[in-house]
Parts: sequence; C-alpha cells; structure tokens
Amino acid sequence: MDNLNEERNKRNAPARPPEEHAEPEHPDLPANAALTGDEEKRLIHHIHEKVSEIAANIERTQIADYVTLMNKPRRLIFANLIAGISRGVGLGLGITVFAGTILYALKALGALNLPIIGTYIADLVEYVQFQLEGRRFY
Repeated sequence: MDNLNEERNKRNAPARPPEEHAEPEHPDLPANAALTGDEEKRLIHHIHEKVSEIAANIERTQIADYVTLMNKPRRLIFANLIAGISRGVGLGLGITVFAGTILYALKALGALNLPIIGTYIADLVEYVQFQLEGRRFY
C-alpha cells in the first residue's frame, strides 16, 4: 500500500523547473570538480574548434543565401524561371543529340543487311525519315 501511495505522489508531483545557471557536465570530469588553468584552456580550445566546425558547415550549406532568397519572392520566381528554361533547352538539345546518334547507329546497322534485324531497322529508319520530312507514312 505504501508503494502505491509513493508512486501516486511521484506522478502527481509538479515537475521541478530546470536550473537556469547549471553548467553542463563535462564527460571527463566529476560533477563537482574544479577545472585547473590547463584543463580550462583545453576545454575552451575544444569548444572553439567545435564552434568553428559548425560555422564552416553552415557556410558550406549557404544557409544565408537560402534565407535571403526566400525573403525575396521576385528573385526566387526569376531564378526558378531561368532554371526551368535552362532545363527545357538542355532537355531538347540532349534528346536531339541522343536521337540523332541512335538514328545514325540504326542506319549503320541497316547497311549491314542482317537477315531479320536489318529489315526491321530499315523500316524504322524509313519511318523516322518520313516523319522528319513532314510526309505521312502509310
């Protein structure tokens, strides 16, 4: 019965507010140990290295540029418009080069007069040429 009352008291007890000026515990030191001058310098140097590393990571990810871009909607729209146009032009040119290369390779294979594949490739090349010239292929 006493255990039950203790558990209820623990659950209903108000949470203790966190200590405002509590120093974070260093994993290598006991909780109540005082730092010597050398240990304090090492700890400050370690903190400085970590802060510098975090600053370098933030600079590498260019968060400031992203925040500036998000605060200027016109610039964001303009940048996305230019990016979309560039992707569209690049896609068009890429498909043209790729299709031309494939067509050239198919013509070369058609010229070899392979028994079954040659006829199929010749029909395919002829169909593509008719389409490129604007004529109908029936």
